[in-house]
Amino acid sequence: MPSEPLAERAEREHRPSPIDVHVGTRVRLRRTLLGMSQEKLGEALGLTFQQVQKYERGVNRIGASRLFDLSRVLDVPIGFFFDDMPDSLGGSGGTLRNRLAGFAEQQEGFDDDALNRRETLELVRAYYRITEPAVRKRVFDLIKSLTPSSD
Repeated sequence: MPSEPLAERAEREHRPSPIDVHVGTRVRLRRTLLGMSQEKLGEALGLTFQQVQKYERGVNRIGASRLFDLSRVLDVPIGFFFDDMPDSLGGSGGTLRNRLAGFAEQQEGFDDDALNRRETLELVRAYYRITEPAVRKRVFDLIKSLTPSSD
C-alpha cells in the first residue's frame, strides 16, 4: 500500500478543519451582531486582532479555555458555537445541545441567512446602542408585540 505523497499530506494538514471554520464563523457572527470590532474582542481576551482573525477563519483552532472566554465575552452559551453545524461535520440537531444542557442554557439555533443580512445587523446594533435599559426593554416589547405569535 503506497503512502500518500508528502506534498499532498502537508497541504491537507495545513487546511483548516471544517469544524474550526464553523466555530470561527459563529464567533464572527456573534461579534458582528454585537457591533464589536476584532480589535475590541481581542482586547477583551488579551489577544491581537490578527489572532481573532485567525480564529474566525478557522486557521487557528480555539481551545476549550478560549472557547469558554469567548462565550463569556460574547454573552452566549458554549453550545452557540456549534449550533447549526451541518450533519456532515458531526452536527446532530439537538443532540449536542442536549449534551451541553447542564453547562449552558439551551438556545434555539439561529437562522444564519437572516442574521447575516445588513438590515438585521443594523437593527441589532441600533438596539444595543440604546443605553437606557427601560427604553431598550420597551423597544424589545414593542417589536415582540408586532410579530405573529408562535402559538
